[in-house]
Amino acid sequence: MTETITSRPVRTAPPAPPALGGLGLFTVLLAAALPLVDFFIVNVALPTIGADLSASEAVLELVVAGYGVAYAVLLVLGGRLGDLFGRRRLFLGGMAAFGLTSLACGLAPDAWTLVAARVAQGAAAAAMLPQVLATIQATTSGPRRAKAMGLYGATAGLSMVAGQILGGVLVAADIAGTGWRSVFLVNVPVVLVGLFLAARAVPETRSARPEPVDVPGTFLLAASILTLLVPLTEGRAAGWPLWTWLSLAAFPFTAAAFFAVERRADRAGRTPLVPPSLFAIVSLRRGLLLIVPFSIGFSGFMFVIAVALQQGAGLGPVAAGLALAPLAVVFFLFSLAGPRLVARYGTRVVPTGAALQGLGLALMTLAAWRSWPDLGLVELLPGAAVAGAGQALQLPVVLRLVLSEVPAERAGVGSGVMVTTQQSSLALGVATLGTLFLSLTPGMGMRDALVTTLLVQLAAVALTGLLSLRLPRTIA
Repeated sequence: MTETITSRPVRTAPPAPPALGGLGLFTVLLAAALPLVDFFIVNVALPTIGADLSASEAVLELVVAGYGVAYAVLLVLGGRLGDLFGRRRLFLGGMAAFGLTSLACGLAPDAWTLVAARVAQGAAAAAMLPQVLATIQATTSGPRRAKAMGLYGATAGLSMVAGQILGGVLVAADIAGTGWRSVFLVNVPVVLVGLFLAARAVPETRSARPEPVDVPGTFLLAASILTLLVPLTEGRAAGWPLWTWLSLAAFPFTAAAFFAVERRADRAGRTPLVPPSLFAIVSLRRGLLLIVPFSIGFSGFMFVIAVALQQGAGLGPVAAGLALAPLAVVFFLFSLAGPRLVARYGTRVVPTGAALQGLGLALMTLAAWRSWPDLGLVELLPGAAVAGAGQALQLPVVLRLVLSEVPAERAGVGSGVMVTTQQSSLALGVATLGTLFLSLTPGMGMRDALVTTLLVQLAAVALTGLLSLRLPRTIA
């Protein structure tokens, strides 16, 4: 007798997303710190670079702007490529490229080679950084995601201040006679450690429904950012030639063309580089709007204070960097308390932070007006400490809010949009507030130019405070 066995299909549960462990989180946060540290680390090194390489002021501005513009232009594309080919793969490749381009910066024989290496370094950072946020979004949930995003925000803010302090220390230390070159060469061992850890602790993730690269959107986004940032960063040093005005005039048209192409692709069911439908998420839209004035003011302040303390107050690179140490220390401490405050008070901590930052900035402005040119750590300490507390109650919370409701399958796109907004605004801050300060200095003197620029930044802080009142009260 023959027995017939009927096979039934076995239903299997969809595989659980890979989890990001403690070591993996440390590794991606280390990678998140590197690009931000490098954006600010050169501020106090610029005078030494100029003297050593006989670089003009316009070329030195390109050392800063070349990195920032390349970084901003390619960030969203980096997020899309991670969704398409695997975020861990792009993370490892971007980190390796960041180490190699940092080595090229440190070994640059002349100023133009340094500019080219900085552009390449910005492109490498754009491949690496979006994978950090996308990996956190795809591999964590609930309280673990809230904690990870809080730590990311704290890392981002601390890196921006620590970069400037570290730059001053490294230039003055002149390790093995490397001088300013050490601010780039220091990345190499850090990258080697990061690659070793990432290969073992960072899981691979990718979008469940990856879309091909949006070529027209990529080119139009690049054109929009370039037509705005390049003339603003180079215009003053170049004497505002005709091309700067033509470029600025072209910006509204390239931006409008980008939006039209993206909206058409979105309505056709494709996934454009920056989906307009993503901005239907209220938390993302309002958070991005607040990031703009915050980042413009922050980066502009860091650049201006570095120039003023070295060229006006006569401080060396170490003293100029350490003058902001109270801001960094207090930022770190308040960042640790941030998640508990958000759990209790929601996003109401953000306008409180804006008020504290405004008070701290007003105290530093008063110190500059009364104590100049004897301006340093002691004179700036009260204002810097209060401002650091205020910034810590804003930036980590807003960065966490922006991505809180973005679906996991759009993690790469969402993180790319957020970091592009932040990075473009950082570059815009150096271009606008830096240009304002340097333009006012010959006629007003450095003290009055510094005070005027700080008062303009105070207006930006007031704007962030007003915008923060429209944030959703809770974070998903």
